[in-house]
Amino acid sequence: MHTAARIAGVLTGLTLALGGAAFAAPAAHADIPACTNMVRQTGVEVSDAVRSACTQGVHGDLRGCVSALTQVGTPGGAATGACRMAANPP
Repeated sequence: MHTAARIAGVLTGLTLALGGAAFAAPAAHADIPACTNMVRQTGVEVSDAVRSACTQGVHGDLRGCVSALTQVGTPGGAATGACRMAANPP
């Protein structure tokens, strides 16, 4: 009986861990498309550099995000807006 309780506990923990990861993961990725779409609207091609910059925004590095987006040609105001969209989900 002790082994069955241990297995049940492990399965419960695994279910909670995987379920939590499933809920957390989409939230982080959902903001990158909003950021890249705003950049695309300015006429800048969405490249790996743009996606990387937007990822910085998702992780709260707004200064790094804006700097990287302006380096690839995104106008300053649009870069700031895109990075804020990445950092603050709708």
